Amino acid sequence: MSDAAPLSEASIQTLKQAAASHAASLVAPGMAVGLGHGSTAVAVVPALAGRWRRGELDGTVFVPAAHFMAEALRRHGLPVGSLDDWPVLDLALDGADAIDGNLDCIKGGGGALLYEKIVGQAARRFVLVADAGKLTARLGTGHAVPVEATPFALAPVTAFLTEIGGRPTLRRRPDGDPMRTERGNVILDCAFGPLPDPAGLAAVLDARAGIAGHGLFVGLASLAVIAGPDGVRELTRPAS
Repeated sequence: MSDAAPLSEASIQTLKQAAASHAASLVAPGMAVGLGHGSTAVAVVPALAGRWRRGELDGTVFVPAAHFMAEALRRHGLPVGSLDDWPVLDLALDGADAIDGNLDCIKGGGGALLYEKIVGQAARRFVLVADAGKLTARLGTGHAVPVEATPFALAPVTAFLTEIGGRPTLRRRPDGDPMRTERGNVILDCAFGPLPDPAGLAAVLDARAGIAGHGLFVGLASLAVIAGPDGVRELTRPAS
């Protein structure tokens, strides 16, 4: 797999809609379905709403990873649940910022990486939904790894990420203040460069106190719905 050529914004939006429509077809009546936070995941909602209105999704409930997604679901008249009531999900659909050939990915561009990973891990089946421009031969090529840190630990976590080659940059809002997650944490975008061992880096980040989460989703996705100029295709995780 090689990194795809850049796509125009109009093409990206068209492909997102195509991927979203295909992903919505994976949902069956009676399922508990997790949904991430990104723009591609949000694009799935109208397609789900159309199926709901046609009576194709009786008994289905949707568990969002962020308030933004919950609001989108409610606007379309879809039932919203929580992990308190559905701790095990049948399916989770989510976008990604970069996806490699193992279906490992980088997420967190929208800032909901911790909750998105919680929803993904709660699902029996985690499916990525994206345009072909998100495919990459190696994670970290042109995409930073978001690391969510508790504010109390910001200075030592920043020093730790610098020591391991992350070149962290504090993510800020347009007004210059640090961007906060729904848990009040901050995000450090880490330019590690191409990652030879995403799983190894994920383990290092998981072991550090003060890091609440990170955007490396390793070993979670079993399927990716990818829309490209030649249509929509399903990519499955290679056998180990």
